[in-house]
Amino acid sequence: MKSGKLAIMVAAGAVVGGILLAERKRPLRHQDKPAIPRNLRNAALGAGCAVIVAAVEEPLTQAIARGNLAGKRGFAQKLPRPLRLIGGIAAMDYGFYWWHVATHKVPFLWRFHRVHHIDPDMDASTAVRFHPLDMLVSLPWRLVQVRLSGATPKSLRWWRNFFNFSILFHHSNMKLPGRTDETLAKVLTTPEMHGIHHSSIKAERDSNYTSGLSFWDRLHGTYRSSPPQDEIDIGVYEQFSGNDVPIDQSLGAPFREVPRQR
Repeated sequence: MKSGKLAIMVAAGAVVGGILLAERKRPLRHQDKPAIPRNLRNAALGAGCAVIVAAVEEPLTQAIARGNLAGKRGFAQKLPRPLRLIGGIAAMDYGFYWWHVATHKVPFLWRFHRVHHIDPDMDASTAVRFHPLDMLVSLPWRLVQVRLSGATPKSLRWWRNFFNFSILFHHSNMKLPGRTDETLAKVLTTPEMHGIHHSSIKAERDSNYTSGLSFWDRLHGTYRSSPPQDEIDIGVYEQFSGNDVPIDQSLGAPFREVPRQR
C-alpha cells in the first residue's frame, strides 16, 4: 500500500474515532436505548449497503465519470478548468439534496428511507443505517446525478469522501463547543441541523435535507434552526414504528403497509 493512501486511512480512522469518542463525552441529546445493540444493528445494515455500493454503484458511476472527463460532458466540464473539481463536488452535493427530498415526498421511496428514520436514538451509527436495497433503488438517480454534474473520477472520489465524512459527522450525537455548530451551519450540515431532520414530527422532519453543504436548504427555504435539541423526539411518529427496528423487521418493512405519517 502506498504511503499516501496509508496516511489517509490513518487520518480517517483518527477522525472517526474522535467523533465516536466526542459524542459519548459530550452528548448533544439524551439517549435512552442501549447503545451496543443499536450500534451492532446499524453496522450490520450498513455493511449490506457497503457491499452493494462497492459491487454495483461505484463501478457504474466511475464509468460515467470517465466518460464525462473524456467527452467534456456535464455541468462541471463547462466551467473554467480551475473550478471543475469543486464544481463537480458541489453539483453532486446539490443532486443528492434533491434525491433526499424525493425520499421523503415519494411514498415508494419513503418505504425504504423510513428504515433510516425509525432508529429510536441518533448517533454516528445512524449514518449507516439504511436498507441495503435502498442503494439499488437510488442507483438510477445516482447515475443521472453523475452524468449531469459532469463529475470526473477524481471529483467523484472527493465527493464520496466528503459525503461519507459529512454523514458521519452530522448524524453524530456530538455537542460542539460554544457557537461552533451555529457557525458551521452557515456552510455545512451539522449535528444540530440534522437532529431536527430526524424529529418524529413530520413538519420538523421535512427540513434540513442537505447532506453536505447547507446552502441548498437555505436556497430552497427548507432550512430550520428550531426546536432545541432537548425538545426533539427522535424517530418516526407511528404507533408501532418500534416493531420495525430489529434487523429482520427492518429488511421486510418496505414490503409491508407503511403507516401514515403524522
